[in-house]
Amino acid sequence: MTQDAPEVLPVPAGRPAPRVRGLVWQVGLLVCVLFVLAYLTQRYWPTVRSGAVRLTEADQGWLSVGAVAAVGTWAAAALAQQGAVVERLPGGRLVAAQFAACAANHLLPAGIGAGAVNLRFLLRCGLPMGRSAGALAVKGGAGGVSKLLLIALLVPFCPGLLRAPQVPLVWLTGALCAAMLIAAVAAGPLWPRCRRLLSALMADVRAVHARPRRAAALWGGSLGFAALHCAVLVAVGRAVALPLPAPEVALLYLAASGAAALLPTPGGLGSLDAALVLALATSGAPAATAASAVLGYRMLTVWLPLPPGLLTLAVLMRRKAL
Repeated sequence: MTQDAPEVLPVPAGRPAPRVRGLVWQVGLLVCVLFVLAYLTQRYWPTVRSGAVRLTEADQGWLSVGAVAAVGTWAAAALAQQGAVVERLPGGRLVAAQFAACAANHLLPAGIGAGAVNLRFLLRCGLPMGRSAGALAVKGGAGGVSKLLLIALLVPFCPGLLRAPQVPLVWLTGALCAAMLIAAVAAGPLWPRCRRLLSALMADVRAVHARPRRAAALWGGSLGFAALHCAVLVAVGRAVALPLPAPEVALLYLAASGAAALLPTPGGLGSLDAALVLALATSGAPAATAASAVLGYRMLTVWLPLPPGLLTLAVLMRRKAL
């Protein structure tokens, strides 16, 4: 007696899977941002070219300082990731994973690349999925709070530099309605699941802060990561004679990076560059010098580390460390 073969259900055609639709949306958004960036580059090509030429004549000492600060960002990211978990992580692999995560972050939008690398690293270190995801959430939350703390620290030194935007009443009403809708959905069938997730996340936060060394690593690494990125831009600005004080440059970077996060492109490609150049130029810096400073910042934090970062990512995956 033969056993019937299992019935294979047909896959409905004409409607892509959710992951495929999400990938198509992300690729489409990236293409649009790159198109706008190419248009702006073509329109303002003399300014971009002048900035690139100015960068080749920059002070090499300050560029070296910026390079050291850029390297320090990976160590700060590793310190923050170690502080987000109670277990001790392997130090060498942790730093290498952060280096690889920075490279992966410039391939996928909204921090998906870095999050995926860190998640796989924590799973390989033996942490369960729930706690690994919670560690990423704790690290991300500490990073956002650290930026706000640095902004609050720098604002008194730069009075009048940041102004509250004039938001139309229609936008405020829409945001309020959206918040009420989200609250209504959360209070419905999704509330028990949301409550369990929040309870698990708060348990991770309490466990980390119950150990002073882990809490110090989390907040020290998060603050150091944001401050070192500011230091890279300040050092490059000094190298190209950017006529703005260091506190103003740092505050403008923090504000521009926060604004660029509203447009989730890989590593803030295009959005962060445009926001930085606009912020520096409107604060009194010549457009060519502002473009040169941003180009130098991108060179030290993205383009030079990208090939070795991708190589490190490939090696870690080959050795089953990710």
